[in-house]
Amino acid sequence: MQPVPPRCHVIADDIRNKISTGRIKAGECLPSEAQLAARYAVSTATLRSALSVLQGEGLVEKIHGKGNFVRYPLRRITYVGGACTLRTESSTGSELRVSVRTTNLQAHGQLTGLLGVPASSPVTEFLCLSHEERSPHSLARIYVPRDLSPTDVPAESHCCKSVEAKLAELRPPLAEVRERVSARPPTAEEAATLRISSALAVLAITRVASDSTGRVVEAALLVLPGDRADAFFTTHHMTDERTSRG
Repeated sequence: MQPVPPRCHVIADDIRNKISTGRIKAGECLPSEAQLAARYAVSTATLRSALSVLQGEGLVEKIHGKGNFVRYPLRRITYVGGACTLRTESSTGSELRVSVRTTNLQAHGQLTGLLGVPASSPVTEFLCLSHEERSPHSLARIYVPRDLSPTDVPAESHCCKSVEAKLAELRPPLAEVRERVSARPPTAEEAATLRISSALAVLAITRVASDSTGRVVEAALLVLPGDRADAFFTTHHMTDERTSRG
């Protein structure tokens, strides 16, 4: 005799089936939690456990004050190491929309080490949040010394590259890019901003770019949800001419 699956998984299976068969469509708001709990004859806690399973799978997202929505198909993100770029793939063909919030602040804590500057040095933060349809897609915090900060970065763009191009206008040519990649749970703020489950790991990338003098000209902290992110690195090995000639 097989064990009976927990009620929350039975509910999650039913909702998942309705999503996969199109009976509940992408972007559609689910009935309220109270209505769903009554429909399945379970407690609100059990119903929320079922929704948490679907949130962890990336099928459902909870928007504070509005309810639970079926997510659009996830666009894959490929971080290209050393190139300071993000590549995306989508079966829907929709474009990413990037909102940018610019803040002038003074370096403190982790920033002083990343940028190699004294505490209270003037820096500019660009908080970039990309969206696909209504769903948050990825998050990046980019820091540059104030004297290298462009003043005309658009508050909203339809392309990540246009934001990167503005940041590169005042920046000297890069001589070195150091990157650290790790997987970790999202912070409470990151989970809320990206509307992901706190149980879903994120790919956290710390990128530090320096010019030929060794000055750090940009430090970036990227957070990519683990259910849609890949990191791609290419290493070119130089062949010693003396070895090849011998």
